Amino acid sequence: MVPRRNKPTLIVALDVEEKRQALELVKSLGERVTYFKIGSRLFTAEGPGIVRDIRETGASVFLDLKFHDIPATVAGSVRAAIALGVGMMTLHTMGGVEMMRAAIEVALEAATRRGGEKPLLVGVTVLTSLSGDDLAAISQFDGKLSDLVIRLAGRAREAGLDGIVASVEEASRVKHELGQDFVVVTPGIRPTGTSAGDQKRVATPRDAARSGSDYIVVGRPIIEAPSPAAAVDAILKEID
Repeated sequence: MVPRRNKPTLIVALDVEEKRQALELVKSLGERVTYFKIGSRLFTAEGPGIVRDIRETGASVFLDLKFHDIPATVAGSVRAAIALGVGMMTLHTMGGVEMMRAAIEVALEAATRRGGEKPLLVGVTVLTSLSGDDLAAISQFDGKLSDLVIRLAGRAREAGLDGIVASVEEASRVKHELGQDFVVVTPGIRPTGTSAGDQKRVATPRDAARSGSDYIVVGRPIIEAPSPAAAVDAILKEID
């Protein structure tokens, strides 16, 4: 296991479709959680304004739109995301080194121009909803899934990204091979006793903390709980 420097930061995924519901969650959890994830579901339903609304509460936003396009298009998307004030965003590592470098260059330029810190840019490697069999069915990949994650993570580091999104199964190896400063964001987190849902590679908050994850993303186990606040408290206790 990778020695922990700090416990991972909890990010609550706002996997809802209405601004009202999202803002209610943010306000009810604001004393416990400082980071919230906006994915394609909420962003498509409410548009960029939802990012501003959540930022106005004082919370930080992880914009998870997984940018994947030609370098110029992704660079423009990153520039627009920075203008919204996001603290972290995702792009696909399979978009290539040139695409990732274009994103980093734009992020650095925008941060310098605005006089603030550059948001974290993290690369999506292999979705935690995919298994090795899934990858073999859609590509010629027939090796260990963790080897592919490490290969893509290496490309992300080469391009200058701040880190990657990866499951707990790969987090420890990423830290060992690419360095403690390379950020690992871990989705597919399921507190002890909850359903895995549509995720294939899941782990508990305690597993994530032990493996070296810097951020853990939890959605449905919190937002569908009878008491989201109590669910957050249980996760934070498990991390500790």
